[in-house]
Amino acid sequence: MEDAWPAIVKNPTGNKPMDEFAVLIDNMQKVVFSRTLKSVGWKNARLATGGLEEEVSALKKQPGKNIMAGGASLIIELMNLDLIDEYHFCIHPIIFGSGQPMFKNIRERVDLKLIKTSTFGSGAINVYYERTKR
Repeated sequence: MEDAWPAIVKNPTGNKPMDEFAVLIDNMQKVVFSRTLKSVGWKNARLATGGLEEEVSALKKQPGKNIMAGGASLIIELMNLDLIDEYHFCIHPIIFGSGQPMFKNIRERVDLKLIKTSTFGSGAINVYYERTKR
């Protein structure tokens, strides 16, 4: 991500939604969780110094907007630590025959309640769920 999005900010693709997202993600605050990186060079990014539960719990206590998480393995860890309050899924009108399953290795059932949907001209649909049972 550190290589991709800043490059699009510098040289927009002409795909308006992608270019706008690149600017958005480039400007937002980012905490990077990594077992291998020693530093990060992306603006507004810092390498997490504490454990996942400690860092995310501290972030959730801060005033401000929502916390977004990306990457299947990170999301699974957050789910297993019961740190996710709301899920946003973007369903694209594309079917792939392979890839990493999103919910592999989930330890417990997670019940969700649909709270909102939105659609895009591309045919993609965003669905928003909140966690219903703890």
